[in-house]
Amino acid sequence: MASILLVTSSPRGADSLSTRFATQIAEGLMVRTGGTLSIRDLAAAPLPHIGQAYIQGRVAPPEERTPEQAEAVRLAQELVDEVKAADLIVLGSGMINFGPPSQLKAWFDHITWPGVTFGYGEGGRPRGFLTGKKVYLVAAAGGVFSEGEWAPFDFQTGYLHHLLGFIGLTDVELVRVEGTVFGPEAARAAIDVTAGRVRSVLETLHA
Repeated sequence: MASILLVTSSPRGADSLSTRFATQIAEGLMVRTGGTLSIRDLAAAPLPHIGQAYIQGRVAPPEERTPEQAEAVRLAQELVDEVKAADLIVLGSGMINFGPPSQLKAWFDHITWPGVTFGYGEGGRPRGFLTGKKVYLVAAAGGVFSEGEWAPFDFQTGYLHHLLGFIGLTDVELVRVEGTVFGPEAARAAIDVTAGRVRSVLETLHA
């Protein structure tokens, strides 16, 4: 029985396509694996941006942390524990100004923790510790960034792949929904393509 973590981040609420398809994948995984589902909605409950309390608190001995530092570290540890407990992780990210939402960036800033989720080995090479997990990344964009003239400006998917890999999450399956800003017909076609992709992803699993 798999433990599934769904992390959504779009501020668009019910209109968010990244949230819609990420949720479909997570719920489909739960049905097919008989697993459990935990949800972290970063738009409904935004994380604070990291500050001095977190930066200093994570390196201070626990008994020497101030109350503010202890709370900052407690929150980061809670987020890390959620990822560690998950066998399957589904991330929803809607492009904002060519990159991921700041809510999702804040989540990564908390869980990218030296000595906890990554370290440095021989020759200073980084090594991620959160290995052995499958990640489904649902990336939404109004334009088309998978190919063509706008592809060089996709600072969302490459960046998220790098962050995931840096902490050991290298088995990543990307599901795009894109090209929805070119009118209602184009939007429906784009949504249909992604819906088919989601079905294909889930059909490869065995209950």
